[in-house]
Amino acid sequence: MLKGIDPLLTPELLMHLSAMGHGEWVAVVDANFTADFLSHGKPVVRLPGNSLARVSQAVLSVIPLAEDVPQPAAYMRVCHTDASHRTAAHQAVVDCLGKEGVPEQRVEGVERFAFYDKIKGASLIVQSGEATAYGNAMFCKGVILN
Repeated sequence: MLKGIDPLLTPELLMHLSAMGHGEWVAVVDANFTADFLSHGKPVVRLPGNSLARVSQAVLSVIPLAEDVPQPAAYMRVCHTDASHRTAAHQAVVDCLGKEGVPEQRVEGVERFAFYDKIKGASLIVQSGEATAYGNAMFCKGVILN
């Protein structure tokens, strides 16, 4: 255990998050996501039994979102819905971001197949236990100034 670190963050996950540079993306995906297939050899860390919001909250507790990216947070939109539609899992992530001062305009709903393309650029995939369909999000790591 480490003082002040979310207990959901495993040593493996902390190692990968720490190794990421600013401008790199981390994907937090649901339990049904084909993480190994779409990882293209990038690390996949599994946190089964935890919701999209809970895993996102833990990840975001140690990395800032990029300030130089207009929309440093994204979620996979449900097919055949408009950009304003969100599932309960998506809304929970948006609410989590809101508590951190991130306005909703900085969170992008990405069409399913465009999300698959976007995830190819992720440096890390964290697979949650989220059971709802389309329970996927991505976050762009910002600069840490300390």
